[in-house]
Amino acid sequence: MSRRDEETRPSLRHVLRRAHLGVALLAVTLAGLTLTVAGFAALRAYAGSNLQLIAASMSYTVEAAVVFEDRAAAEEALALIAAAEGGVAEADVFDARGALFAHWQRPARPSVLDLERRLAALVFAAPVQQPITHDGAEIGRIELHGSAGRLLRFLTIGVAVVLVCLALSALSALLLSRYLVAGIVGPLHTLATVAHRVRSERTFDRRVPPAGIAELNDLAGDFNALLGELESWQDGLQRENESLAHQASHDSLTGLPNRAMFEARLSVALQEAEALRGRVAVLFLDSDNFKQTNDDLGHAAGDAVLAAIAARVRDRLRQTDLVARLGGDEFAVLLAPVGEIADALHVADDILAGLQQPVRLLSGGAVTASVSIGIAVFPDHAGDGATLLRQADAAMYLAKRLRPGGRQLAAGPEPFEQPGTHLASRH
Repeated sequence: MSRRDEETRPSLRHVLRRAHLGVALLAVTLAGLTLTVAGFAALRAYAGSNLQLIAASMSYTVEAAVVFEDRAAAEEALALIAAAEGGVAEADVFDARGALFAHWQRPARPSVLDLERRLAALVFAAPVQQPITHDGAEIGRIELHGSAGRLLRFLTIGVAVVLVCLALSALSALLLSRYLVAGIVGPLHTLATVAHRVRSERTFDRRVPPAGIAELNDLAGDFNALLGELESWQDGLQRENESLAHQASHDSLTGLPNRAMFEARLSVALQEAEALRGRVAVLFLDSDNFKQTNDDLGHAAGDAVLAAIAARVRDRLRQTDLVARLGGDEFAVLLAPVGEIADALHVADDILAGLQQPVRLLSGGAVTASVSIGIAVFPDHAGDGATLLRQADAAMYLAKRLRPGGRQLAAGPEPFEQPGTHLASRH
């Protein structure tokens, strides 16, 4: 789906508003037309009935004039009644032979009179006729043509009222549509917003608030439950990843960082020291009697000795320093930063002092965890991490040979002996 299609696609709010407004306007229009037609029919019936009553009144009034053949009196009576009622356009009196006896017509301009006749033809189906009787015998008849002038005024007022009602109804429908749309679209918009943020930010702790509509509230509840499950799954996966990452970078026995993590931290420390013209020290530790402890007391005792060495060395360091188990009974300490070489020597002495106390074993016995320490300092003894670690290793080997359980500082930028010969002799 292209971005252009998404931009031109109408929103749910727009669709619902248009649908509500369209239905409301259609309903109001049909209701207005129905009322208009019903009102016109009622007005037409009322006008016809009223004209019939006027014809009956005129019949009674002109009876004497017809009997005495007084044409002037008949026309005067017609004018008097028709002018007073106002709903008559023309009035004709016919005698018993059907000849026109008297005539009256409402005075008006020809154009207006023609318009009223056209409108009257729509309102009145035919002229109203009323017989004139005398002593039970029909002596003539009256024929009335209704006037549409007053009806037109009534109809205009009625149409205006209907239009006003339609406008008010349309406005009410619009406001009601907005209210209904807000009740539907609001919770859906909130749900869509939360879903979008969860997808883009991976924040599964967000929740959708309750909705006022039952179906939307159920949808929000199900969505929140799904978010809860995703959050639990994410937390479990994160814990598992952290555990795997910790296992990949730490020793399982002592909980110390392993060689890979130590070398990575050493590389960063050397870069910072080079930028600040500072010093970094590496201490290489190796147990003096670990193999004998393993052979005489068993692997459990050897593991206890390694764990004790790790804990005691860690307690003698600063938070910025690092101790790692490189493998077997070998440990390395990173001191960063170091002001003077003497500071590294002091830390090594402190570590040796901490290891003088015997290690208590679960079997009830005790064993001394003696180590030899080699010390190398950047940039005094080496200019890179690998060489610095080899220098410390060579110094440790010299300490183990000259005075086991002591410490030895690297002599210079070159190792005391070829590292390959030393490593080959030990491994």
